[in-house]
Amino acid sequence: MHITAAIFGCAFLASVLLDAFQTIILPRRPVGRLRITRFFFLLTWGPWCALTRAWPVKKSREQMYSIYGPMALLLLFVTWALLLVVAYALIYFGLSLPFTDPWHPALLLERVRSCLYVSGTTLFTLGLGDVQPATTLARELTVLEAGTGLGFVALVIGYVPVLYNAFSSREVPVAMLDARAGSPPTAGELLLRHNFSGGHEALTALLAEWERWSAEMLETHVSYPILCYYRSQHDNQSWLAAITAILDTCALVITTVEGPSTRQAQLTFAIARHTLVDLGHVFHREKVEARLRTEPPTRLGDEEYARLSDLLCEAGFSLCRADDVQERLLAIRKLYEPHAESMAAYLGLTLPRWAPPPRDPSKKPDGWVTVAGLRYSAALADRLGSHVSEQSTANRLGDADSHPF
Repeated sequence: MHITAAIFGCAFLASVLLDAFQTIILPRRPVGRLRITRFFFLLTWGPWCALTRAWPVKKSREQMYSIYGPMALLLLFVTWALLLVVAYALIYFGLSLPFTDPWHPALLLERVRSCLYVSGTTLFTLGLGDVQPATTLARELTVLEAGTGLGFVALVIGYVPVLYNAFSSREVPVAMLDARAGSPPTAGELLLRHNFSGGHEALTALLAEWERWSAEMLETHVSYPILCYYRSQHDNQSWLAAITAILDTCALVITTVEGPSTRQAQLTFAIARHTLVDLGHVFHREKVEARLRTEPPTRLGDEEYARLSDLLCEAGFSLCRADDVQERLLAIRKLYEPHAESMAAYLGLTLPRWAPPPRDPSKKPDGWVTVAGLRYSAALADRLGSHVSEQSTANRLGDADSHPF
């Protein structure tokens, strides 16, 4: 029995240290389904979501979702520490308690308690001195456990700032998207707010910024998946809604909206989709995504597509008039919407619409609309400037011979 406990303790210790290494230090996607961190999130996220959905106060639900990320981080540290204490205690028990104990434990339960006590005081470097190692091997193990405790504390101290720096870097562009695409962001609003002279150039620059943002997301959130549970400061904003709105915009620019931003839209689309796909693999959403791929996308219905097209045409954008434009848009949507819908269902987030909702006169307009209405008259003429192409002018004049791209 003692040998079995020692072997099991060594295996348990190795699994805890390997899991902490993959989660904190390894700068790539953690592998393996039998990981402690994965079981931790499986056992905690599901019940927390069920409790949040059943919460009677609707306004408090998003606040409850936002609590989980930081709380799970602290509980994960506690779980690792407790498992390390248990692992070393099993090793000490397997060595027949090689310590000088003034309590002289004789019963099995008392010996187990003594092993846990020695392991806990050693890991947290208390060093009370009431229980002392009696053999050379026991002394070496206590030194090793004390070093493990110091290393664990150092990793925790270094891990938390890295997480919050990555979180802050993620949230800055998400907050800035409020003025560019509304809250929650929509692809239609993003294009409409670039309805000015030089708007295509500004849109190209914005998509280039989001290409880099997506690459940073791919680097940080695949290495530290716990960041996906961290919510934005405002209830109507989220990193998933933001990247989905950018993908929607890229899909429209690639298949529907004419202009010089197509090349950059392709680059941004590729890296943003890559980010969603890899995050789905991290959370093992492959089966859900495969099922969603077999179903027709439902986010953009015919009515909303017609309304979106009317808004863009009225704003002066040149739209493709080819017969297969909706088929090509549907094909590109199938490349990323199943991944976005899968992550939204898992994280309890809401995906944005394509077209901005009709403005409600009873509600106060957002800051961008208010400021835009206060521009001087000469600046208002900038709405339909050089970004309107000859093709767009021909479309507005009803030229049936306008060539599709």
